Parts: sequence; structure tokens; C-alpha cells
Amino acid sequence: MDSAQRPGANGDIPGAHGDIAGARDEIAGARDEIAGPHGEIAVTQAGAERSSAGDGRPARLKVGVVGTGRVGSVLGAALARAGHRVVAASGVSGASRDRASRLLPGVLAREPADVVAAADLVLLTVPDDALPGLVGGLAQTGAPLHGRLLAHASGRYGTAVLDPATRRGALPMALHPVMTFTGRPEDLDRVSGVCFGVTAPEPLRPVAEALVIEMGGEPVTIAEADRDLYHAALASAANHLVTLIAEAADLLRGVGVPNPERMLGPLVSAALDNALRLGVAGLTGPVARGDADTVAGHIDAIGRASTPAAAAAYIAMARLTADRAIAAGMLKPQDAERLLDVLGGAPR
Repeated sequence: MDSAQRPGANGDIPGAHGDIAGARDEIAGARDEIAGPHGEIAVTQAGAERSSAGDGRPARLKVGVVGTGRVGSVLGAALARAGHRVVAASGVSGASRDRASRLLPGVLAREPADVVAAADLVLLTVPDDALPGLVGGLAQTGAPLHGRLLAHASGRYGTAVLDPATRRGALPMALHPVMTFTGRPEDLDRVSGVCFGVTAPEPLRPVAEALVIEMGGEPVTIAEADRDLYHAALASAANHLVTLIAEAADLLRGVGVPNPERMLGPLVSAALDNALRLGVAGLTGPVARGDADTVAGHIDAIGRASTPAAAAAYIAMARLTADRAIAAGMLKPQDAERLLDVLGGAPR
């Protein structure tokens, strides 16, 4: 499929062309550099399938999913929708197996090593803390890793976590979808148009980008050394936002607001839109105005109504907000001084 048909796809990616086979030469050329001189690359020469229509369409991949949780099942289904074939999957919990039966109907449930053996492309979509152990276990137990594309979807890790498998001839890549997965059916449609943080050895980067484009995503290259900071930025934006909204809703319930979500929805939606479109120029509120007495009142009220941690979080975020407002020239020096005194605990 041509990448131009995918919303947000980068049509300039060399070798991608919207499908994995467009990067065939790059995979073959990566053999010696990445997997070592161990023979032919299965994914491009033996395991990949051609369209049965005989119309010259590029090769399709046999896909295996190790970890059919919220992410793995969706990515497997996205690849199947793009024309690849999911041939085997592995899930531990009952919920994972049920999710796989819904999103990957007819796919055989197998042990992880058997999933690897059956596939050209293996998705390792297990929790971050379980990923190193899984990779090490597959390498130590002699799973047939040679020549297989091995991709994980962790935001935290790049490709170094796959080193034990890479030394056994696997072709490593990190494909992290920048999206929250709820386990609901709409997750599959939400993949289309989202960014993926991609880390891969340079010869395999076009392959990784092509896979993302085929799933409907937009690949963004993240250097191996930058993965921790990349993931911290995303976690701060998404996870902390949920905590902030939940805390605000609790405070509003405490003063008798019956439906705080209804009250917060328009305000927060507008603030998010401003932040994404305008950056710090979209900042409003008492900190940006330098209303030191108002901020001091907030700190006192939160301290009485909630936990010390909530008050400390408000102070920390207000200080960070003040720093940005000062740097942007939004706060006059005298207003900034009074505000910073309040945030530093000075008496009013």
C-alpha cells in the first residue's frame, strides 16, 4: 500500500513505500552488520509470503505476538489489517487470551519459543519489567531467532534490551506507539495517525518505518541514548495529566460539585488545545498573572483539603509554570519576586 494513503505517513522515507518489502535491500544489506554472517535472512528470502493474486504485490510477513495484552493484540491486528498474517500468539492471563481471541481470531495459541519459530516478525509486547527476562530466556533456550525481525513496543527501551537475541542473529527494532491503550475495541482505530517512537540500527530503520506506516502510524526516530528522556516526557504528559484531573475532580467533589468531570471537561480541553497549538503562549491563570496572594490561598486550601503530597505537587508545578512564564517575559520582575517568595514558603 502506498504510504500516501496513510494519514500522517511520511512519504519521503527511503525504502518504505508504505510496505515492508520496499526495504528488502536494506534488510539484506544489514545481515552482516547486525546479525552476523549466518546465512540468508529468512524474513526476506524464505519466510515472507507473496500475494496469492499474482499481481506483483510485495511480500507479506508471518507475524507472531508474544504478549497479547492491550498493546500486542492491537498491533497484531493492525498488521493483519495491513495484509500481513498473524500466525501465532502467546498470552499468560485469561484477559490476554480473551483479547487475542477477539482481535486475532483463529490465531494459534503457542508457547513463546514456538511463536518465534512460526514467524518472520515477532512482536514482544510484554510489560517493561518482563522484557529483559523474556529476551534473555528466548536466547538461552535456543529459540530460532536467526533472521527474524524482533520488535518490542516499550517506550523505555531502545534496541539494547534485545542484544541477547541480536547476538543470536535476530534483527532488532523498537516500535513504541504513543497512545494509551484501554483494552477497548476502539484501540485498533486509534492506532491510525499516531506517532511511533522508532529505534533501530540504521540499516533496519527503513524497515521499522515501513511497518509503522503500514499500521497507519507516523514513525519518529528516537536515538538509543535518548529513550529514557523520551519516555519520561510522554509519561509526564499522559500519566500526570490523569492524576492532576483526578485530584482536581476530588477537590471539586469536596466543595459540593456533583459532576466535576462536566465542569472540568471544557476547561481542560481548551487548555490542552492551547498548549498544543501555542505552547507557553497559551498559558493563563494566577501564576502567569503573578497573583501571589491567590496562589498562596490555593496552597493553604489544598493543604487543608487534601494530602501534603498534593500541596507539594501544586507548589512544584506552580514553580515550573512560573519559571516558564518568567522566561517568556509574561511576568514582571516585581510580580515574579512575590510569587517565588510564596512558592518558597515565605510568610505572606
